[in-house]
Amino acid sequence: MMLVVITIALPDTSSLFYLQLRQWVTTQFDSFFLISANIFVIFCIAIAISPYGRIRLGGNQARPAYSYASWLAMLFAAGVGIGLMFYGVHEPITHTLHPPLNIDATDVEQARAAGMSAAIFHWGLHAWAIYAVVGLALAFFTFNRNMPMTLRSAFYPLLGKAVWGPCGHLIDIVAVLATVFGLATSLGIGSEQIAAGLSYLFSINASTSTKVILIITIIAIAIVSVISGLDKGVKRLSEVNLGLAFLLLVFVFVAGPSLTILLNLGTVTRDYLYYLPQLSHWIGRQDNLFLHGWTTFYWAWWISWSPFVGMFIARISFGRSVREFVIWVLIIPTLIGLIWMATLGGTALEQMITLGYRGVADAPPELALFKMLEGLPFTNFVSTLCVFLIALFFVTSADSGSLVVDTLTAGGKVDAPIRQRIFWCSTTGLVAIALMLGGGMASLQALTTAIGLPFGLLLLLMCVSLLKGFQQESA
Repeated sequence: MMLVVITIALPDTSSLFYLQLRQWVTTQFDSFFLISANIFVIFCIAIAISPYGRIRLGGNQARPAYSYASWLAMLFAAGVGIGLMFYGVHEPITHTLHPPLNIDATDVEQARAAGMSAAIFHWGLHAWAIYAVVGLALAFFTFNRNMPMTLRSAFYPLLGKAVWGPCGHLIDIVAVLATVFGLATSLGIGSEQIAAGLSYLFSINASTSTKVILIITIIAIAIVSVISGLDKGVKRLSEVNLGLAFLLLVFVFVAGPSLTILLNLGTVTRDYLYYLPQLSHWIGRQDNLFLHGWTTFYWAWWISWSPFVGMFIARISFGRSVREFVIWVLIIPTLIGLIWMATLGGTALEQMITLGYRGVADAPPELALFKMLEGLPFTNFVSTLCVFLIALFFVTSADSGSLVVDTLTAGGKVDAPIRQRIFWCSTTGLVAIALMLGGGMASLQALTTAIGLPFGLLLLLMCVSLLKGFQQESA
């Protein structure tokens, strides 16, 4: 609350501080974030193919509580829904015009391949590996060791009974801060895109006041969902979300350059795998604007987002095997993200490269999706649907995030009082508003980056702790 008050009271000073903070973290700790993300990917794949992959979350007799469809819908809506709507068109265009790895932008085909690969890179294996580590650790220690669903439980093999003391309190506090700031960033992104969509469709001024009103409105709806609980509120909204997102994907595929998209899916996958080692590398890189402005920020964002997404995934993953968990949390979402980028981003690239349409290239990030839709039929109808879809992703992120913070602050209890759920949902919205008033998206991104640093260290230790837990389970 003190942060909220200071940010509102001193917006100019706060904004400058946040900008300097982000610059310092991204430039001084870029190698830390890249090395850590690589470790998480390798760790998840190694665990899945090892004998530990046969371990079932909840014991050998446990059976899943949710179908594959519901499970995927909830983890996808909570994990990257807002981000893919915002960046799914913007990133492929931006990285093609300004390619990573010092690739010549005038070499259109190479720039296109590298640009699309960079976009998928930020939303692919590395992002979901970060989520998977936290989710798997929490699910294992909660369902197999009967420990509270809090971050401290994941460190029991390393700290022993010390997890119930000051060390454990500190871990959970960092997790709460990471969740709140990570969620606030996503809420800020969502409000910017909804405001831009309303301005584009109905000429409503996309001012800061409009964004604040949107956050308040969405949080109010999220509170209703939070009160309804996981099965009635979050699950149903997530399923609606995934259904509408699928309809949007199908529409763009059918109305856009269908044959080109279909033929390019294999090429896009090949290019992603080709550029993956280079984009993951940190030594001798000279593309600092891309490395610090995009990749380092993203890894910090995913890390700060991981307590929320990880705990949420853990809650819905009872009865899954470790191998099944990794496949459905790491591989399947990566493939979906690849198809999403190849379809929406690929359509925008075809419009720019083949047709010479620069609406997306010249538009601000929050309008990229709507500018791409201008080149397709039923523009106003589909754009209105997109605004509604973004709002739903907004709600599902807010309500599921609030449930997670509520669980953390309640010592792992999943049935905390309703008033406590309402408090944390409201607090998250308040933080997002305060940081937006104190410097907009720059402030939101800076706090996310900063909190990602200490929590990144915790995630590395979590890998060690989880491995020890698996060894004890198999002994």
